Amino acid sequence: MNQLDFPILSLMMGLPMLAAIICLFLGAHAARLLALVTTLVLFALGVVLWANYDIGGPQWQYVERAELFGNFAWALGIDGISMMLIMLTVFLMPICIGASWESIKDRVGEYMAAFLFMEVLMIGVFAAQDIFLFYILFEAGLIPMYLIIGIWGGANRIYASYKFFLYTLLGSVVMLIAMLWMVQDAGTSDIPTLLNYDFAAEAQTWLWLAFFASFAVKMPMWPVHTWLPDAHVQAPTAGSVILAGVLLKMGGYGFLRFSLPMFPEASAQFVWLIFGLSMVAVIYTSLVALVQQDMKKLIAYSSVAHMAIVTVGLFAFNRQGIEGAIIVMLSHGLVSGALFLCVGVIYDRLHTREISRYGGLAINMPKYAVFFLLFTMASIGLPGTSGFVGEFLSLIGLYQVNSWVTLVCTVGIILGAGYMLYLYRRVAFGELVHDDVKAMPDMSLREIALLAPIAAAVMWMGVYPESFMAPIRGDVGALVARIDRAAPEGDAHLKMGQAKAAPTTHETEAGHGESH
Repeated sequence: MNQLDFPILSLMMGLPMLAAIICLFLGAHAARLLALVTTLVLFALGVVLWANYDIGGPQWQYVERAELFGNFAWALGIDGISMMLIMLTVFLMPICIGASWESIKDRVGEYMAAFLFMEVLMIGVFAAQDIFLFYILFEAGLIPMYLIIGIWGGANRIYASYKFFLYTLLGSVVMLIAMLWMVQDAGTSDIPTLLNYDFAAEAQTWLWLAFFASFAVKMPMWPVHTWLPDAHVQAPTAGSVILAGVLLKMGGYGFLRFSLPMFPEASAQFVWLIFGLSMVAVIYTSLVALVQQDMKKLIAYSSVAHMAIVTVGLFAFNRQGIEGAIIVMLSHGLVSGALFLCVGVIYDRLHTREISRYGGLAINMPKYAVFFLLFTMASIGLPGTSGFVGEFLSLIGLYQVNSWVTLVCTVGIILGAGYMLYLYRRVAFGELVHDDVKAMPDMSLREIALLAPIAAAVMWMGVYPESFMAPIRGDVGALVARIDRAAPEGDAHLKMGQAKAAPTTHETEAGHGESH
């Protein structure tokens, strides 16, 4: 079903592609302007998508299909989950362009082209309805990110970009083999058809592991998370924002779209693995974050801990857990993107990310301190911010399955509050010691314009989450109905006491009769 008469999803992919090619031939200023205008137009198209989305209507909307060759088709369409992730992408993209406005001075045209190409691929991943099309776009996303880190990154950028590329590529090769087998077995590469196809139980195990190899690296889950801190530290600010904001969500989206609905039995079989790795991740990465000296590294480790909450929520096999996990994904996309922007603001002034070099910023940068505080609180999951809604729902869903894992994850969230508040205290509070820190000016209008929309979105999500939950509710319902047959039994056997039946009038009359 396509509510609008024109192929809006193809337009949303074609427009940045065209702009990316033009950017390669423009001067620095013209390339910046073109990239900004293009990303703002795409955001406007994203708003049109959301406004015309029929909540409670058919599962797949804005469907486009053109058969290309064999089993391969140009098939696009979205459900509520995809739409929210596309919205996240088009919302963060203009902010990334704005963040690079002054800091990127070399090869500006190529830089903007890499970001626009990245946007094409990210929208494509969330909208693809053909499994091979999904794979091509999913993998191609590595290329612009590899270039962004490797060309415009920090001192150790070559090592970080290689590590990022090899880790994510190795995981995905196995996934391709699994996809080829699935298409062979089911006779179609159409994702909506595959979602309802029942693969043999013994095949499911292998297929699940193949997909897990790819999505676990992308999330990233412990122990394959080590590429993330390196990539974040070396990437330019906007690169970190898009990496944390959208690219990590592709792993979660993969679990939602493939692992759970296509292999429900295997998913239930490996719940212990997911829960085990997530528990280690939540505790271990939180403890590692506590001792970090580099701000970006600290936020990168916190991302791994947050993504562990997502994985336990997804594999809770119930509505609360899955809805919570999706909201955590959206919230983390906004909050961690904003935290990396906050680091970028002070990095542009002092050119260091060492926490010990700062202190007392609340005195000479009060606006900055307020924004930084809001996003710190949202990262912790303070009620009223976006982080709370998702984490609360994920833990409710998880408690129904396993109370011990819930306990460990809750401890992880408390540790999360520890390292985030510790970071804030060291950066914003205390005395102004260093002269160069004293001389730092407060946020410019450009920087406020970048952070204010994210702050508004974080508050909106925290105060009125329904507007984000309504589009995904039907799709989560369809997913839960699909995986319900394999849902593991929980250890928290909570049940209501049985009420005693009141005696009927007939029985009471009989009783009276006997007594006479």
